Amino acid sequence: MDDMILQLKDLHKSFDNVKVLKGITLDVKAGRFLTLLGPSGCGKTTTLRLIAGLDTPDSGSILIGGKDMKGLPPEKRPVNTVFQNYALFPHMNVQKNIAYSLVLRHTDKEEALKKVNELLSIVQLEGYNKRMPAQLSGGQRQRVAIARALACDPQILLLDEPLGALDLQLRRQMQVELKALQKKLGITFIYITHDQEEALNMSDRIAVMNDGCIEQFGSPENIYEHPTTRFAAQFIGQSNIIEGDVVEKVAGGVRVQICENNTIIVKGEYEIGEHLALSVRAERIDYADKADFGFALNGTIKMHSYIGGVLRTTITLQNGQEVLITGANPVSRYPAGCAVQVFWDPAVAAVVERGQGK
Repeated sequence: MDDMILQLKDLHKSFDNVKVLKGITLDVKAGRFLTLLGPSGCGKTTTLRLIAGLDTPDSGSILIGGKDMKGLPPEKRPVNTVFQNYALFPHMNVQKNIAYSLVLRHTDKEEALKKVNELLSIVQLEGYNKRMPAQLSGGQRQRVAIARALACDPQILLLDEPLGALDLQLRRQMQVELKALQKKLGITFIYITHDQEEALNMSDRIAVMNDGCIEQFGSPENIYEHPTTRFAAQFIGQSNIIEGDVVEKVAGGVRVQICENNTIIVKGEYEIGEHLALSVRAERIDYADKADFGFALNGTIKMHSYIGGVLRTTITLQNGQEVLITGANPVSRYPAGCAVQVFWDPAVAAVVERGQGK
């Protein structure tokens, strides 16, 4: 565990008798770009505030570099935070904003100026020393906020939705820049967002949070391709949840009955009579006049919609369930109302729930 820069152990936190965190446990290796991903109210900002020392957990512990942070105030912790609103001092120029924490530590003026210029180079704002925050664009203010947070060489940089106030194009540009900056510096970033695309694009690891708990933790690829819960499957990407009961064991898996005369093949070891819920990504499903994958679900095309180079097709299955299918081909030879067969490679489906059959 020597390479773990951050360890959260069974963190609980309540506000006004409402449980916000319900036992958060997480180990983060040094040099990772970790994203806490989840909807508003899931507990991700509270988790960040506990790490920063801005709030105190009701129970549980926080270790940074193996040292327990209990009782340590924010200024004594080897972390710093970048907020969504940047929190720059409007009456100070860029140089003074970045140097603020260095001044508080009585750093030599010449050394502080050298550090400021080094950070301005890192965030690509050379020559902006004398600019005031009001003279900067949103992206530039965000870079200054990051440079200020890095001035005292924190072991962990905490970022609370720092791109939330930017327009979409600048937001995507800053995603690339932030990821490159993290790799260049080699320090640990703990990043908060509710934007799944942002999390997938930037992170080494993602902790999917829901209702004060971590639903799933892993690499972006693992979480996207192999979700383990309904929430993780549906919050990230576009997933179809297909449910049914195991009726037969077959080579390498089982046959699951979805509705009358409609079955699918599921990889893995499951018991006859067991109820399974599967996640199948919208881009992994296909349809045709006749399927050739060992199974097929009968359905009728409800509608097509064209969205930026992607064709989205909604198909109503025999049991009344609608499935969403996306593809790069903007043209379909099957019009609305046409009967088709829906299928996918069993290897791309992930079981997200198991239970007793009906």
